[in-house]
Amino acid sequence: MPIKIPADLPAYDVLTREGVMVMAEDQAARQDIRPLHIGLLNLMPKKIQTETQFARLIGATPLQIEFSLIRMSEHQTKTTASGHMESFYRPFSELRDTKFDGLIITGAPIEHLEFDQVTYWDEISEIFEWTQTNVHSTLGVCWGGMAMINHFHGVRKHMLDHKAFGCFGHNNLAPASPYLRGFSDICVIPVSRWTEMRQDEIDAANGLKTLLGSDEVGPCLVEDRAHRALYIFNHFEYDSDTLKQEYDRDVAEGTAINVPINYYPGDDPTKPPQNRWRSHAHLLYGNWINEVYETTPFDIEKIGLETTDLRA
Repeated sequence: MPIKIPADLPAYDVLTREGVMVMAEDQAARQDIRPLHIGLLNLMPKKIQTETQFARLIGATPLQIEFSLIRMSEHQTKTTASGHMESFYRPFSELRDTKFDGLIITGAPIEHLEFDQVTYWDEISEIFEWTQTNVHSTLGVCWGGMAMINHFHGVRKHMLDHKAFGCFGHNNLAPASPYLRGFSDICVIPVSRWTEMRQDEIDAANGLKTLLGSDEVGPCLVEDRAHRALYIFNHFEYDSDTLKQEYDRDVAEGTAINVPINYYPGDDPTKPPQNRWRSHAHLLYGNWINEVYETTPFDIEKIGLETTDLRA
């Protein structure tokens, strides 16, 4: 089954060319099926690139997905055309009464700020609480995951003395987890952050289980069953050239940055980068969608009214 997105969303043409099954809204309306309602709270400055990356992954499953783009109510982006935002995004303030089978909360380039210094911290804290009544399963990515684990468990983020930047091997710490079905013992994941979460602090919090972790860059994927959430601090969703774009930008701006580790062949930035994470990216997001499908109420209005544990 395809992912349902507006036919004039830029991702529609991109994914169609890639062979991802997409469906316009009028086509979906003719099918007698309840699609999974998945929201994307997009906090990244490059909105179109980010929405395409996540739509590609969740649109690759056999299930029909209704994909909704969400923005913060008051915060206005300066890097995406206002027409695009007005056409395809709805502010959270208009969605407080809406139920979602799944919600993805992206990262944001605000790692240097303390959480309570973020201009929209009050609203995103409200969103975290709202997920407990209106969302069946939430996936927090990079800063989104760090902020959510801090909100519910008080786990802090810590500044690094240098940017964790490149492709790092991660250990499969929970092979029996339904989210890691098909995963190898070690998988490669792109990393791009100035902060870290520490495993000892995650271990000290109640109800958290680390599923993927790296000896070099720490915990990556953490399950929080009580809050029906996964927190991933790295970037399976990245395109093949996303780290290259970040590296080239920093070099052009004169920002001190290392060549992303284990990304270019021979660590030579003159050579095309190689994508070694694509298959595991599809596995993780496909497994997440499958878990949502198997555990969400058929009547979407019952989300938040039944058990809080996906597998209880």
